[in-house]
Amino acid sequence: MVPGGEVEISAREAEVLGAIADHRSNAQIAAAFHISVRTVESHVSSLLRKYGVADRRELADLVAEPKPSAAGGKSTATGAGAGAGTGAGVSGLPVSRTTFVGREAEAGALRDALREAGLVTLLGPGGMGKTRLAAVIAAESPDPGAFIDLVPVRSGLVLRVVAAALGVTERPPQPLDQALVERLLPGRSLLVLDNCEHLIAEVAELVERLLAACPDVTVLATSRERLGVPGERVVQLPPLPSDSDGVQLFLDRAQAVDAAFAASPADVSQLCERLDGMPLAIELAAARTGSLGLDGLLALDNQLRLLAGGRGSDPRHRSLSAVIGWSHDLLDDDERLLFRRLGIYVGGADLDAACATSPEYTRGEVADLIGRLTDKSLLVRRGARWRQLETVRAFALEQLEAAGEIGPARERHLRWAVATAANLEAAIDADQEWSPELGGRALGDGGRAADEDGWRSVSGEVVDDLRVALGGTAAAADATAHRLARSLGHLAFASQGFVESVDHYRAAAARAEDGVTAARDLRSAADASLILSDGPATVRFLLEAADLAVADGNVRAAMLASAVIAINRYPAGSMYALPREQSAALLADAQSSSDASADDPHVAALLATAKAWEFGSRRIGADTELAKDAVGIARRSGDPVLIAGALDGLTVALGNAGRLREARKCALERLQLVAPLPRHEPYAAAEIVDAYHVAATTAVATGALPAAMPEYQQVPTLVAGAGQAAGDLVAGDGSYLWLPRLIRLSGLTGRFDECVAAADTLWARWERAGSPPQEWMASALAVAAMAHGLRRDGTFDTWQHRAIELARAGRTTEAPVLSAAAAFADARVAVHNGKLSRELVEKAFAGFAELWWAPYAHAAGAELAVVADLPDAENWLAAAAPTAAENDWAEACLTRTAARLSGDIAALREAAEGFARIGARFEHACTLLLIPDRVDEGLAVFSELRVPPELLAEPGFG
Repeated sequence: MVPGGEVEISAREAEVLGAIADHRSNAQIAAAFHISVRTVESHVSSLLRKYGVADRRELADLVAEPKPSAAGGKSTATGAGAGAGTGAGVSGLPVSRTTFVGREAEAGALRDALREAGLVTLLGPGGMGKTRLAAVIAAESPDPGAFIDLVPVRSGLVLRVVAAALGVTERPPQPLDQALVERLLPGRSLLVLDNCEHLIAEVAELVERLLAACPDVTVLATSRERLGVPGERVVQLPPLPSDSDGVQLFLDRAQAVDAAFAASPADVSQLCERLDGMPLAIELAAARTGSLGLDGLLALDNQLRLLAGGRGSDPRHRSLSAVIGWSHDLLDDDERLLFRRLGIYVGGADLDAACATSPEYTRGEVADLIGRLTDKSLLVRRGARWRQLETVRAFALEQLEAAGEIGPARERHLRWAVATAANLEAAIDADQEWSPELGGRALGDGGRAADEDGWRSVSGEVVDDLRVALGGTAAAADATAHRLARSLGHLAFASQGFVESVDHYRAAAARAEDGVTAARDLRSAADASLILSDGPATVRFLLEAADLAVADGNVRAAMLASAVIAINRYPAGSMYALPREQSAALLADAQSSSDASADDPHVAALLATAKAWEFGSRRIGADTELAKDAVGIARRSGDPVLIAGALDGLTVALGNAGRLREARKCALERLQLVAPLPRHEPYAAAEIVDAYHVAATTAVATGALPAAMPEYQQVPTLVAGAGQAAGDLVAGDGSYLWLPRLIRLSGLTGRFDECVAAADTLWARWERAGSPPQEWMASALAVAAMAHGLRRDGTFDTWQHRAIELARAGRTTEAPVLSAAAAFADARVAVHNGKLSRELVEKAFAGFAELWWAPYAHAAGAELAVVADLPDAENWLAAAAPTAAENDWAEACLTRTAARLSGDIAALREAAEGFARIGARFEHACTLLLIPDRVDEGLAVFSELRVPPELLAEPGFG
């Protein structure tokens, strides 16, 4: 007996119950199970009685209610549709509107294997039903995950497609595979990778990496070839039994075409036997019953035998080819022509694409042919697009080759791709509502909901064909291929697939018809690389571009000047140690290459900016007077990108000179310049991102903490993942590249829980990334160390050492970015913990090469001198005054310090108000503890900040 909820029903009754759920008549049920109509009526009566329901509709409703399965998952009642489930856990499941027939043994074996192994491969030839069975099993899974069809995916894109299916996007400079691992680490999940056979090595590498890093991930793959990963369990999918399941499948599909269809089970079994029990072959045959009937199908016996005699190592493949070939032979000449030409499209075609393959037909004629091919199951309609199943498409390509049309077809495909990509670019430029907050998916991975009919959705439908069209061109001068490569670079960048964008721009350079054009392509690749924080690659592409642009002195000068700027603005690792004479030689080469007679303001601005950077005292340092000149020259160009770039040089020069408030004004002007620029253009995007970075940096450097938060929030939205608002990233969801800014701000405003949590994440991600040179982040870890020290949790020294380790990564010398921030942390924690030391005071007033943190260090050092009761405390206080004037936090701290020295309560109130204005709540509370009538108020602030009471007994505070 088979359990049916709390009702015991027989196996035959369970089959009948499933058929009722599929809304079959008694006659159809009788034909399907080879029993009489009277027997069916008896089973129906018994089911109505056992379940206590009034009619067949209520029985069907019972089947739709999920019941626990023996495997511990979810299942519907036993029947033809059993095991389909709802698929709520796994996203992307293919929707099927037909019943699932048979495969009970294989489904059971698959469930068992998935319980025991991390990787299970469902193996079988094309057309055997691997996708359908995998979808049924995935629908039962209570675990989250994704069903990913790899058919349209080409080599090198598996990782990106899998990540996109799980909502994981590029977060430079964190590698995409690490972001994917982080997404899969927490909890159980199921990945279904469908149709792996053309990407075996790439899929195997990714699966092995995921299984090693994510022990709770299970992968179900379908393929014609095993992946070869250690521990792989293989479940072979054989043909359907021709005398049972094959018959049921044929009758089910035939009756969907003609509800009155009836045939002898023996005759149907004979046909299924000739089709080798292949589900696809059986379904294609059943689709023709409306016009041929079973007798007509059997009459085609000789043609089937002829087609089954082809060569090939696998007889199943020959049988599938026979079925498709037989269907193909039933087509008329026009249908055959369009059928084989549509095989050129990897991701399917809309009506415009179909027309592009066959310009000799009118649009109406093409539409009619598409309809006829769809009716004959040789095309599958998905919305306004049609595609061929991959096995059918392979046959179509064979026919295209045999007809000698593959060359012309590829040429038409390329021309269609160029026109389509150009239209998408025009749509991007016209999309005035586009904003980076709503973008953030890799090329072809969909887009925002509001863009359902816009360029993102269209891009997702056609991108695989655009890639294939470009991949079919040679890396040689070709104007058509060059246009496509550049368009793909732009589309990828606008979709925030930055690595892919770089690759496409390099491909464009390889197909350019002259060196100057190739140089401009490489310039775009360099700009895209900046978004990836890859300074060395940026410089490399610019120098390659300069070598290619020998025919145009000004273009060559622009590339060389841009390289000099990048060397100084974006040094990383060994670039810090690049000898000055090398970058100076590049600048001299740029100056000598330029054509003075051309009077190009663009080149003049780049040369002036490069000179200002190169004559600075160090990398990330510019000469103040030369930077001012560069800004003036850039303004004459009228190019906001060039002006913003020159202003950055002036900002850095002023900051390095300690003129922080002036630097802040320059940074704010940059923000106004870049705000209206198109974020989808590589030329502008890097400047936009940097402008927000520097604005946030100057806000902290001047103690303007309330302004820093919105500026921090804006930075990640420029390159963040789709659906991730700025607040999400500030909460710690973003790549570790954005975490340093959050750490600094939360530490200075007293949000220590947030600060230390972000620091933990930053450190873990930085180590996982291989500890790359990112010395600019070191000051954030110094602030994290301060937060730990103020919390007195015993890890202050650990975090200070981590800051030093990060600062030294990839360098042979100490990075200047850390010393002032580290001295600030030492002095502030010493005041808090009573470790009073002249040595720390002197360290806080050292000659810092990097002055952005000097006001904090000087103010904290002066306060330490006062709390330590050093005899020369007033001198330290006076020494801190000039730099404190550049920073709101330092000014408030110095006011508090002077009041502590003099006992001036009014000055303490002023200091408390100063800290409150900038949101420095911890410092505000500490100051209140020094004011007798406001101690309770200070304690309340500490309570809101969740500062433990034992941390309040601070020397000099309360």
